[in-house]
Amino acid sequence: MARILSPHCRVTGMSGGALIADWKRTRFLGMATADLRRFADGTPEERAELVTVLLRAGCVRGRRDPHMDAGVGTWLRGVHVLIRTVGFGRVLRLLSLAAPEYVRADVPSAEEVLRLKRAVQTHSRHSWLVDGDCKSEAVTAFVLLRRSGLEAVLHVGAREHPFALHAWTVSAGQSIPDADPQGHAFDPVLSIDGGGR
Repeated sequence: MARILSPHCRVTGMSGGALIADWKRTRFLGMATADLRRFADGTPEERAELVTVLLRAGCVRGRRDPHMDAGVGTWLRGVHVLIRTVGFGRVLRLLSLAAPEYVRADVPSAEEVLRLKRAVQTHSRHSWLVDGDCKSEAVTAFVLLRRSGLEAVLHVGAREHPFALHAWTVSAGQSIPDADPQGHAFDPVLSIDGGGR
């Protein structure tokens, strides 16, 4: 059951069933032992009925929220302006405010991350403001993935000849933007795996 719950909900087994703590709405929901048995051993229809009840209670997401293109563009431009205003180092320190620490039990699919990658890169290339800035793309992808409760690691890398810095986010084996643009490999010098750590 823990795998289908929203990141802000936690389930605890009790002698008479289970207790679901919804930390977003600061409330608790109870499930009887019979419902737990139906969920574990019941028919798909019975499970679907229980999931529907949990969905209405706000403890289960119907589907992962797709990264809406309009939302990606807004985040990308906002991150870019923030980097230009306060500097990349300070933005990395602020990640703990924008990228929560929780991680969902299910792993992100490669298709989902590729869709986000296409959206980020499309908005970046077509924006006169951002214009393919790797730092803005990497931070935007990291924040959007972490806000969806998905695992992501932000890397900042360097190469010596010719000297250059590059930033990218890795999730589900995919890099946003590419980890080695134009075939140039970068050695990671800083990795942030959640909440600005």
